[in-house]
Amino acid sequence: MCISERGVDMEAEPLDIEGVLLLRPDRHRDERGFLCEVYNERVLADVGIGDDFVQENHIASERPGTIRGLHFQIEPHPAAKLLRVVRGAVFDVVVDLRHDSGTYGHHSTVELSAENWTQIYIPVGVAHGLCTLEPETEITYRVSDYWSSEVDRGLLWNDPDIAIHWPVSANEAIVSDKDRSQPRLSELPRFF
Repeated sequence: MCISERGVDMEAEPLDIEGVLLLRPDRHRDERGFLCEVYNERVLADVGIGDDFVQENHIASERPGTIRGLHFQIEPHPAAKLLRVVRGAVFDVVVDLRHDSGTYGHHSTVELSAENWTQIYIPVGVAHGLCTLEPETEITYRVSDYWSSEVDRGLLWNDPDIAIHWPVSANEAIVSDKDRSQPRLSELPRFF
């Protein structure tokens, strides 16, 4: 937990993959509604996040069951992500691609929603994907390096060796052609 002059600003909870954090910023409420610092470099540094985020993206998915991922960027432009749901809900997935990690090839899942107000930090070397759980879901995320087609990579979303239990069947999932044709973990070079 991070403490500021106003009290607790952000709770940080590590997931079972090293470096991946769930972040829950406080909402300061009054009769008008609320104020929340969803991004504060000092508070993030206090929980061990020191990335300089250079770009923010906004995604909208109309239908539940929309799969995006599993994505990552490699050298010379690897990118960490800081993601939150601003409308709707997602089943969020991270997969550790760092060969020297004790959790290489393992995955972790969590539900993120506009209601639970939880963000996720995904460090470099970890693939990320999601499945929308509600219609009209919107996500924003910051990245620590600019997107580049030369370093953009992916991992097959339903690789049986990883065995992610997605909330939608392969037949019902709405997946881009690009994400359907990504390599399996066993086919990836050693990027990290």
